[in-house]
Amino acid sequence: MKSENFVHPYIPNSVPEVKAKMLEEIGVENIEELYSDIPDQLRFKGKMKLPKALTSELALKQHMEKILSKNKSVNEYDSFLGGGVANHFVPAICDEVNGRSEFLTAYAGEPYEDHGRFQALYEYQSLMSEMLDFDVVNVPTYDWAQAAATSIRMAQRITKKDEILISELIGPDKLSAIYNYCQKSMKITLVKHDEVTGLLDMKDLKSKLHKDLAGIYFENPSYIGIIENQGKEISDLIHESEGLSIVGADPISLGILKPPSQYGADIACGDIQTLGNHLHYGGCLGGFISSRDEEKIVMEYPSRLFGITKTEVEGEWGFDDVAYDRTSFGVREKGKEFVGTANALYAITSAVYLSLMGPDGMHDIGRHLTQKSLYAKKILGKIQGLKIKFDTASFKEIVLDFNESGKTVQEINKALLNHNIFGGIDLLEKFSWLQNCALFCFTEMNSKEQIDHLASVLTEVLAN
Repeated sequence: MKSENFVHPYIPNSVPEVKAKMLEEIGVENIEELYSDIPDQLRFKGKMKLPKALTSELALKQHMEKILSKNKSVNEYDSFLGGGVANHFVPAICDEVNGRSEFLTAYAGEPYEDHGRFQALYEYQSLMSEMLDFDVVNVPTYDWAQAAATSIRMAQRITKKDEILISELIGPDKLSAIYNYCQKSMKITLVKHDEVTGLLDMKDLKSKLHKDLAGIYFENPSYIGIIENQGKEISDLIHESEGLSIVGADPISLGILKPPSQYGADIACGDIQTLGNHLHYGGCLGGFISSRDEEKIVMEYPSRLFGITKTEVEGEWGFDDVAYDRTSFGVREKGKEFVGTANALYAITSAVYLSLMGPDGMHDIGRHLTQKSLYAKKILGKIQGLKIKFDTASFKEIVLDFNESGKTVQEINKALLNHNIFGGIDLLEKFSWLQNCALFCFTEMNSKEQIDHLASVLTEVLAN
């Protein structure tokens, strides 16, 4: 591959004559000159262990199918995995609409070219706003972690204060991203939980309140599925300290749970993966941020916001950016945060899902998911060697305690795999105090028969 005559099968410009012409055009003798400004100690001098190039489409297709055939997916196995990304039903029309060329390939362009895309994103914002009971919703960021981190930075800029309280019972991966994004400019203080109920420890919260707080970030439901019933009290306390209340929420829960706006949240955020988006090796993620339509809040959004306006033609409406100069697109290096590629395609997908479901449909799916987790608690709680960790109300996810079984979560999950079941997340890797506990998730994709089968297999596994 070092040969000057090598032509890479997938890089047309690797043809020697084409490369030579390009180098001549830009005025350099060889490729190495293009990298001359990279310090020598940072450059790799060895030979990369690359496999032999597959020069035909057929050979490449066969090679990739052989690798992919090793995977076992939620289509073949019963899955009880959650923790931020879960197996929810995706109506066929969601894929039909998001696969249309005007959406799938509409990366960027001029307003006239993008008008349909702008309208679709405006419709998404409108549907989300109605469900969240907030006026403003952004075009999605990369994921929930990004949305939470950006919401916290927004609170910092709004209040001009540099400390944030965060419930320690959020996903460690999300917390890590928040630290990465915020710790250089903010002090992050964790608030403890009640180890019996899983709710926020109000005594610990009150001990950490002061007037220099930018706010608090907590989730409802929490990472382990606990429904936080103290939301109004938490928001009131943080407001008395002149900070902002930021709440992370799974939007599929909002058909039955109050939206954060109704228990004092100033900013809400979360992920739209649960609204008609596939898993796809980690999830089609998209982080939403929402708030009241107050200038001091809206002007701190780094993301694009689309609005509607009348045009010169009666009966026709226009859709375009709101306060474009807020963003790094408008002011470049002076932007509050950099905004680049966003997960707008998943927003359009979620708009399709929400328009299909409507308020009644979202209520039905929320009630259905709650009933699934309640049924799972009832059935699994009868198994010897297994306990339901918390008796607090939960949504979609529950914690199973295997300490009395004498088996580790790793051993149990390995045994479940032998029965074509993906078990829960081992929480010891996430929270040291939840030793030998696992987080199991129950969605509309888990039938009663699947839950009964899980109970039967767990009974057998724990008995042996």
